[in-house]
Amino acid sequence: MTALPFPRTSRWAPLAALLTTGVLLTACGSGDGGTGSGSSRPKSGGTLTFAVGSDAGCVDPQQVGSNDTIYSVRQLVDSLTDQDPRTGKIVPWLAKSWDINADATEFTFRLRSGVTFSDGSALTAQVVKDNFDAVPKLGALGTLAEGYLSGVKATTVVDPLTVKVTFKQPNAQFLQATSTHSLGIESSASVKRSPQQKCSDGVVGSGPFVLKQYVQNQSVTLDRRSGYAWGSSLWSKKGAAYLDKLVFKVVPEAGVRAGSLQSGQVDVISSVGKANEAALKGGQVTLQHRANPGVVFGLGLNNARPLFKDAKVRQAVQAAVDRKQIADTVFPTGTQPATSVLAHTTPDYTNLAADLSTDPAKAKSLLDQAGWKAGGDGIRTKDGKKLSLTITWFPNAATNQPALELVQQQLKAVGIDVVLRQLPVTQFATTVQSGDFDVVWGNVTRADPDILRTSFSTQLGNFYHLPASSLDTALTAQAATTDTAKRAQLVAEAQKLLVQNAYNVPVVELQTQLGVSDKVHDLAFDSGSRVQLHDTWIG
Repeated sequence: MTALPFPRTSRWAPLAALLTTGVLLTACGSGDGGTGSGSSRPKSGGTLTFAVGSDAGCVDPQQVGSNDTIYSVRQLVDSLTDQDPRTGKIVPWLAKSWDINADATEFTFRLRSGVTFSDGSALTAQVVKDNFDAVPKLGALGTLAEGYLSGVKATTVVDPLTVKVTFKQPNAQFLQATSTHSLGIESSASVKRSPQQKCSDGVVGSGPFVLKQYVQNQSVTLDRRSGYAWGSSLWSKKGAAYLDKLVFKVVPEAGVRAGSLQSGQVDVISSVGKANEAALKGGQVTLQHRANPGVVFGLGLNNARPLFKDAKVRQAVQAAVDRKQIADTVFPTGTQPATSVLAHTTPDYTNLAADLSTDPAKAKSLLDQAGWKAGGDGIRTKDGKKLSLTITWFPNAATNQPALELVQQQLKAVGIDVVLRQLPVTQFATTVQSGDFDVVWGNVTRADPDILRTSFSTQLGNFYHLPASSLDTALTAQAATTDTAKRAQLVAEAQKLLVQNAYNVPVVELQTQLGVSDKVHDLAFDSGSRVQLHDTWIG
């Protein structure tokens, strides 16, 4: 659940990709559609209390990348389009229709009439232009949105309800990007605020809920928007949401969250790991989960570090990690070990399990070849220096620490000393931007393989400091083609180059798992495995 923002760079290139698929939703326990028991007729009213593990320190959807905060802020804004989580199809929301030119450089959106923001102002083409023009100025926390609009040439008002976005180069991924929370539309007055003001005070959106109160590291409270009448075409309820109020409480301890759900103090909890599954399955609770597409959880190596400039060391780390042990011990039931840098639910995924098999003997041999010899305490040395690295992690998922403690043990078994360094979630962007890390633990969710270029191209941010190589050629080419077969071949080549060179060490696929009280009905995941709560009701 750690879809964290990337550090800002002035070298973002267009993110061109073709959307081809969705992923699966499953649930354990009783209930209709995976959640709810008892009354079968939806009813309005009530408060939903949702316990999350962390707070990103910001309540602007355009600047938030951590799932625990996206759960709340997604309810504040609508997007031009929505994405069907079952089929991957892009469908209308604020835009009732759109046209794309043949080379995917021009996107023309026709907006719904009658849409208003919670400050009373109307949605117009000028408002969309104001939003997109402001995105490049968001700063370090807004780089997901910045990346989606990278290479934009102009956003033009065609008429009051028609807006055209023109790119310098083909940018076929942009349509899917318009369905994300990162490009959620805010009022013009909200857009004019500084990024810092929007983070601390919130934004004015057209969404089904409005921000009532934000207390950093404690809670986010939302009230239902009366008169709301322009929901996504995927939603079943027309008009305003069922629930009167949403309260998101920050409860860092996974066990406390689970206990609060069992006792009825809260209705939903995030980040349910294996340790709490058995207890929750025994109560009036549904475990609702969904596989996430995108870059898997893994070790993001700083390839500029002297240690990691040696391919044998990188490959040794990769061979030493026992992915199955980590997936089976720590993560929710059904979680799969990584078999590529992309999750298997991502379009154009390639199975590279043979290159990612656990082989401690191979790891030791590679370290021997690299000149790192076993020491008396089991830790290898070279030229009088111990083989040690620090893994930086952030507490935005309950599984992070226990997973890394296993990694620490596995690497120690081949002679690598590992120090675990925890930092606040709010420091992710600045840490990676500064390059002050050996290894960073994380993942990025997106239902498009162009996330590889966003993450690893040396022509873009290159925040993992990869050397220029043929990987860049493959990543750039897949972004420029609209030939699906050719693109699949290029994406496969990029995955192989990443894994075989061990620029990044894939560990485990992310499976978002929520604990949901059986009195909660119709809580649905969106295509990014976050939630929409417009159709949710309590009964």
